[in-house]
Amino acid sequence: MIQPLVPRLAIIGAGLIGSSMARAAREKHLAGTIVVADADPAVCERVRQLGFADVVTQDAGDAAEGADIVIVAVPVGASGKVAEAVGPRLKAGAILSDVGSVKGFVVEAMAPHVPAHAHLIPAHPVAGTEFSGPDAGFASLFENRWCIVTPPDGADPAAVEAIVALWRAAGANVETMSAQHHDLVLAITSHVPHLIAYNIVGTAAHLEETLTSEVIKFSAGGFRDFTRIAASDPTMWRDVFLTNREAVLEMLGRFTEDLTALQRAIRYGDGDALFEHFARTRAIRRSIIEQGQETAAPDFGRRAAEKPKHEDS
Repeated sequence: MIQPLVPRLAIIGAGLIGSSMARAAREKHLAGTIVVADADPAVCERVRQLGFADVVTQDAGDAAEGADIVIVAVPVGASGKVAEAVGPRLKAGAILSDVGSVKGFVVEAMAPHVPAHAHLIPAHPVAGTEFSGPDAGFASLFENRWCIVTPPDGADPAAVEAIVALWRAAGANVETMSAQHHDLVLAITSHVPHLIAYNIVGTAAHLEETLTSEVIKFSAGGFRDFTRIAASDPTMWRDVFLTNREAVLEMLGRFTEDLTALQRAIRYGDGDALFEHFARTRAIRRSIIEQGQETAAPDFGRRAAEKPKHEDS
C-alpha cells in the first residue's frame, strides 16, 4: 500500500474548511489516521455520522496527542486558546498549522504556546463558500485554489515543506509569503470586499419595507452575489476584521478615495474617467479567468455543478 503523506492528521474545528480538509485527506489517502475535534457535541455527533474521521473528540488536546500535523480550523479569534490547549500535547517534531484568513494575529496568538520541540507553520487556503458546518465541506474545495503558507522567521524547512506538500496533495496551488504581506493582500482581495458586501446588503435591509421587497424580487446578478458573500459565517468575519484591523483600515481608506473620485466623475458627467476606470477593472476580471480562478460562463460566474461555488475567504 502507498505510504500516507501524514501518518496521523488532527483537525481542530469541523466547519467548512476543517471538514473539507478531512474529506480531502480521506478521499486522497493523505493520512493514515484522521482525528477531528470540535467543542460542540452536536457537531462531533454529526462528524461521526458523516464518517470522514477515524477518531472524533470534543477535546482539542486529546486530538493533538500523537499527531504529526495539527490543523487549527477555528475562527482566528479562538486560535490562541486552541494553541494553548494543544501545545503541551504536541509530540517532538509535530507541526501546528491553521487555516485562518489573518496571519499576523495568528502568529502572535499561537506562537507562545508552541513548545521548542514542535513547529508553527501557519497557512491560509483561499477558498470557501457562504456555507458553514460539517455538512458544508467537500473534498474538492481546494482544487486549483491558492493556499498561502506564511512560515515565521527561522522556521524549519522540512516542516514548511510538509505543510506545502499536504496542501498541494489536497489539490491547492501553494505560495509562501510573510504574514504581514499576506494580511495586506487579503485585506483588499477578500476582507474589504466582504465588508462592502455586508454593508450594501445591510443598506438594502434598512430601506422602507416596500422597496426592500422589490430589491429582493428584482435583484440582478450584482446584488445576488453580494448577498452570497454577506451570508458568510458572522463569527469568522467578525474576528477577521478585529484581528486584521490596520490592514483593513488602510485598504478601506484607499477604496474610499477611489469611490470619491468615481462619485465626482458621475456628478460632473466625466464619461471618459468612468470608461477608463471600468475598462481597467474589466481587464482584471479577464486575468482572473485566464488564471483559472473563475469561470467565463455567462451566468455571473456561477457554476452549474452540484458543489457550492468557491469563494475567496
